[in-house]
Amino acid sequence: MESYALLLAATLNAGTVLAIAALGLLINEKAGIVNLGAEGMMLCSAIAGFAAVVHTGSDVAGFVAGAGVGALLAAIFGVLVIWLNTNQYATGLALSLFGVGFSAFAGMTYVQEKLPERASFAIPYLADIPLAGPALFRQHPMVYLTVIFALALIWFLYRTRAGLVLRSVGESPESSHALGYPVRRIRLLAVVVGGALCGLSGAYISVIYTPLWVEGMVAGKGWIALALTTFATWRPARVLLGAYLFGGVTMLQFHMQGMGVEVPSQFLSMLPYLATIVVLALISRNPDFIKVNMPASIGKPFHPGS
Repeated sequence: MESYALLLAATLNAGTVLAIAALGLLINEKAGIVNLGAEGMMLCSAIAGFAAVVHTGSDVAGFVAGAGVGALLAAIFGVLVIWLNTNQYATGLALSLFGVGFSAFAGMTYVQEKLPERASFAIPYLADIPLAGPALFRQHPMVYLTVIFALALIWFLYRTRAGLVLRSVGESPESSHALGYPVRRIRLLAVVVGGALCGLSGAYISVIYTPLWVEGMVAGKGWIALALTTFATWRPARVLLGAYLFGGVTMLQFHMQGMGVEVPSQFLSMLPYLATIVVLALISRNPDFIKVNMPASIGKPFHPGS
């Protein structure tokens, strides 16, 4: 039973990485912008967060640094695609490639560095409950904050005027512009917020999830987070559930290896990506369902006055 509790705890931890990034990308796409640079942003933020903790000893400083770097890179991306009208997909891929290379260069001196001892985050009394305690009540606060943020995002998108405006920009930027809303600024703000969340996810990987710095340590999680938005049909609650599903698949490989299951490690390592492909293939069998839920202007440029 203890092994299952540890598996559930690891699933929540791994799912949090994907959930934070995917919720950020969801905000982008709700505004009509597709950012394929999540992988690069998360890598740059991972080294920024790790370096900040090494020099300050503060996890909070690491998270702030990671979110700041993610927001900065997203702002550059936003200016390019929103104001200079560069291709969203090509610009995102360029950002991802840049992030991979730059993080490797900037992180060379931090490969052997170690972070200070981690504090215990067990919730008194609740952490001692059999099975549920180790699984649910000994997590880092970011795990719980991610769930709260997902619920807050649902409320924001579907219960507030600002959320309605954001969704309208993603559905029909021309109509929003005709009503007097600053479409470009709204899109840029959404991109920056989404980038900050991707950055927070990257910092979480290097500061809490691992915690260490290794070149390329994000290991495709940015791409899985991007696929999660489609998997969840642009719904925050489904993003959260999907993140934990894929987190569970990721952790299952280590759990199976620990149980001595005779399966090639290469096959186990590809399970999360195989699951991503299978899920997307199943969803694509019903294109009408995706079309109904997908923001109508996603990936399409907007030119005021055209």
